[in-house]
Amino acid sequence: MGKIFDFISENPMAAVIVAGEIGFWFFIVAGLIARYPLKLRRTSIVLLAATPVVDVVVLVATMIDISRGAEASLIHGLAAVYLSVVFGPSMIRWADVRFAHRFAGGPAPVKRPKRGKERERHEWREWGKCVLASAIASAVLLVLVFVIGGFDKAQPLLGWLPRLGAVISIWFVTGPLWVLLSPAKNKEEVSR
Repeated sequence: MGKIFDFISENPMAAVIVAGEIGFWFFIVAGLIARYPLKLRRTSIVLLAATPVVDVVVLVATMIDISRGAEASLIHGLAAVYLSVVFGPSMIRWADVRFAHRFAGGPAPVKRPKRGKERERHEWREWGKCVLASAIASAVLLVLVFVIGGFDKAQPLLGWLPRLGAVISIWFVTGPLWVLLSPAKNKEEVSR
């Protein structure tokens, strides 16, 4: 446990990112508690709308840190990759359906399709979100490179670009491509 605290004290941006992740989930859970058990609809809307503000705070803190002369690091790059702007809304919907079912008599969550065209559409949609999130993170990384003032000082940030490419590739292989190449599990699918 001491090593974690040492790491965070040596890398204050790591603390900002951890606080951002905690804040993101805090606002989601608080918003859903306000919406369902407490029946405070307006309050829940405000709390849920605060989730992207957390991303902005983390990103602004990163830019301030770099503009004040901090040496670019993998942690600064992680702050750009951390952005939940693409996956945040679907994570909120995922949690909302479960809270509604548990606390407001809402319908049970619909399970992810296991196979067929619906599963293919699902995998392509999720991979598309991955590509969009990676494009946004890449743009933010390039803005951070501009703030730093050049590619020579920004190698730790630029190191995230191939990582994002690897994530996109792995997601494609284990998602859409896997589903497309998987054999039909029953005769009904073969006839479709």
